[in-house]
Amino acid sequence: MAESHAVAAAGPKPRLRWIIPVAACIFGIILVAGTIMRIHDRHQLHAMNVAALVPSVTVVHPGGHAVDTLVLPGILQAWYSAPVYARTNGYLRKWYVDIGQKVEAGQLLAEIDTPDVDLQLAGARAALGTRTAQRDLAGITSRRWDRLNAQNAVSQQETDERRGDLAASEATRHEAAAEVERLETLSGFKHIIAPFAGVVTSRATDIGALIVAGTAASQPLFTVSDVTRLRLYVRVPQAYAARMREGFVAHFTVPDYRNRQFEARMLHSSDAVDSQSGTMLVQLVYENGENLLKPGAYAQIAFTFHGPEPQAPPTVRVPASSLLFRKDGPTVALVDEHDHARIQPVSILIDFGTELEVTGLAPQDRIITNPPDDIGDGDSVRPREGGGHGN
Repeated sequence: MAESHAVAAAGPKPRLRWIIPVAACIFGIILVAGTIMRIHDRHQLHAMNVAALVPSVTVVHPGGHAVDTLVLPGILQAWYSAPVYARTNGYLRKWYVDIGQKVEAGQLLAEIDTPDVDLQLAGARAALGTRTAQRDLAGITSRRWDRLNAQNAVSQQETDERRGDLAASEATRHEAAAEVERLETLSGFKHIIAPFAGVVTSRATDIGALIVAGTAASQPLFTVSDVTRLRLYVRVPQAYAARMREGFVAHFTVPDYRNRQFEARMLHSSDAVDSQSGTMLVQLVYENGENLLKPGAYAQIAFTFHGPEPQAPPTVRVPASSLLFRKDGPTVALVDEHDHARIQPVSILIDFGTELEVTGLAPQDRIITNPPDDIGDGDSVRPREGGGHGN
């Protein structure tokens, strides 16, 4: 029995010897695991902070050059349009044509009653008769004195005086004849005639109206317009000026024919850009054989361009939101193969509002849309594809 108690007392000692090391190992494992987890969390937090510093950007690919249409307002004008003024004073006796009527060249439009001019003409003709009689008398006297001078019956001085009287009378008669011609021409202006064949587009007088010619307040009595062809004037932005060439065909519409397109051909351009508006005046011609369109009408002209200008640098279209304005001019931010930003200068050719046609880019470039204002060359970015931009 004593031995049993001795064995029982000695039994627990070996167990204590291996429990303590096991506990120590477990504690060490826990300590190491905790340290490793703290280090991992620290590295993960650092990675998150570094990732937070790299901005996420949306990239698109530039679109190629597509068919673009330029729509501009224009004004239709008659091929010829002449305001017909009175050239003499008087009262309108009668008019023969009204607005909308067709007239031929030289056709009588109206007559003016000119009593003052008629009286002046009568007086001038009478004065011409007097000057003619005086000239004839001076001629007879001069010839008579020449004969007397040949017989030494009169002095040479008196003969020269008679010759001078003849020359003065001749000059006076020419002056009177010129006055008669002037008044006859002025009297001829009492007949208002059409300068060319066309249509009367305005009449601003009536029977009995006082006609006062040659003043700043004078109004045209009629306006005659040739509408067989119409001129179409439009101002084109400078970006399209190089594409405007003679023979270029454009289409236009007018409000009174909303569902119909008309074709006009470019005739001339001013070949100069207006410094204030940055536009070039272009003249097109429309054959108005059907007499559908009217001068003075408003038109919407559509210029359609197929492909870029020959010998021009390659162009692409980019979103307007991708543009950056730096001290060196307009630029865009690209993403290279290492996901680093690269600032690329561009030249803007055409502004379409939400899109820009530019040079300096290639279709395979990745362009950052809405780039941060402080983005710099070489900055790391996280690109996210935003879909293609090409047409």
